[in-house]
Amino acid sequence: MNAPAELLVDTPAGLARITTPAPRDVWWELAGKDLDTNPSQTPHWLDCLCATGPYRDASRLYEFERGHRLVLPLAGRTHRPQILGSEESWPAQWGIGGPVCPERVSPAEARVVFADLARLRALRVGVRLRPADQDVWADAAAGFRLEPHMTQKVDLDGGFGTVWERRFGRRVRREIRRAERSDVDVEVDRSGRLVPAFYHLYRKSIVRWAEQQHEPLALARWRRTREFPPRRLEEVAARFGEGCAIWMAWCAGEPAGACVVLRHGCHAKMWRSAMDRELAHPVRAVPLLYRLAIEDACEAACRTFDMGESAPGSSLAEFKASFGAETFSSPRYLRERLPVSAAERRLRTAVKRLIRFEDA
Repeated sequence: MNAPAELLVDTPAGLARITTPAPRDVWWELAGKDLDTNPSQTPHWLDCLCATGPYRDASRLYEFERGHRLVLPLAGRTHRPQILGSEESWPAQWGIGGPVCPERVSPAEARVVFADLARLRALRVGVRLRPADQDVWADAAAGFRLEPHMTQKVDLDGGFGTVWERRFGRRVRREIRRAERSDVDVEVDRSGRLVPAFYHLYRKSIVRWAEQQHEPLALARWRRTREFPPRRLEEVAARFGEGCAIWMAWCAGEPAGACVVLRHGCHAKMWRSAMDRELAHPVRAVPLLYRLAIEDACEAACRTFDMGESAPGSSLAEFKASFGAETFSSPRYLRERLPVSAAERRLRTAVKRLIRFEDA
């Protein structure tokens, strides 16, 4: 890791000291005090990103004259000049980033952060905010383009009994009861032992997704494996330790369904899931896994269970809603020196048309 560089800036909010990369002890301190910190806003998440992809630690610590401190998790691209690279919180597929700060950030301080980001030489700078932060930060993002995103979260207030009775839908409760009567065994691993079993299911899921989306299997395998290589889950399990739970359902000794849940503080996050549909669907293994993972989060005194992003109106979004997941805006703000995102979208659209790709 490079030695931290410091910059002292005179701003409308007073003098601000900017340190990059952010000292890890300060980052962990602020993450422990900020009760809205997600697992994807921790140093562990950035370490996993850097260990399994072409990224470096570009996080920034802002210290303001009135004593406020905040850390902005940020990953920069390696192996290319900064002016042709990106610095984002986070890159696509890595979820919610955004500032970590225990105190309420003033509008002036938020403007200082975005003004600092606007001065970076990177071709693309992006910040995806958590739902709780969007008001003050959105107003400060002048010159940044809004890219809408959402996330679905289950409110765990009241404990699992309340979640089961008042937030789970009738149909999903019936499916869970059916699963509990079926020949299915469930175990949870917090050591990384079940990583190979999870990837066995993930490879089967790739085949199913390719069929659903009319995507050539070779392309689907290349794209999905590049996006989520086996080493990535190994790294996450190793760094998060007890905070990474792999829930696995077995039918007749074979892996049928699995999900990976991350936890930090009072927030749990459903990160990945996979299944062998022929084994999992008849015994309703996936609803059972979700139920057990949510109950586990309640027992750990978590406040929310983040089920991630899905297309509005999709069957996946409806499935998550059946567990009581509500939809929240989690916008991303981008600043690009060249319209690279638009070019990437046009290229993806052209390829999809060529192969008659259908979004599932």
